[in-house]
Amino acid sequence: MRKDLGKVPAVFPMPVLMVAAYDANGTVQVMNAAWGMICDMDKIALFIDEDHATTKAIRQTKAFTVSIADRDHMDVADFYGIATGNKMPDKFERSGYHAEKSAHVNAPVITEFPVAMECELAEIVETENLHAVVGAIVSVSAEESVLSENGKVDPVKLNALIFDQFQSGYYVATEKVGRAWNAGKEIMKSAQGK
Repeated sequence: MRKDLGKVPAVFPMPVLMVAAYDANGTVQVMNAAWGMICDMDKIALFIDEDHATTKAIRQTKAFTVSIADRDHMDVADFYGIATGNKMPDKFERSGYHAEKSAHVNAPVITEFPVAMECELAEIVETENLHAVVGAIVSVSAEESVLSENGKVDPVKLNALIFDQFQSGYYVATEKVGRAWNAGKEIMKSAQGK
């Protein structure tokens, strides 16, 4: 029997993304964002509020990075979500983490997180129902420790955090159960044969 849960953001899994930008003073602003997704082969959309210190920094410098949080850095990733840069402007410094300027855009790459998308601001979409920061992905950098033999990111090695909005939990998914664009081939053949 199904139970009515009311109006809840019922999407699982959600990514745990670290969004970072330099503000006008060159200070690293960083936040934890779950509401983000690839929106084209070379673009990412972040559905983040305009009042965040990080959003303000992105507006100022027109560039940002998006890192994938992993199990080993869960505590600091969560801290970046708990602390607000509007009240604690030096929260990045207080975390003890490190940043290097991207080789491709005017934005910080947080070195502790193993994968980072380096983005230029493509546009900010503002409507009555939406505030989205869209970035053009200029380059992706990754630690060699999370790469597979073919030179691509290996999700099992990455141990990326997944956010659960139902129970407010963090999880990791490390079991490959199928291959995309392959698992449904038999159904496709059958459907085309009708």
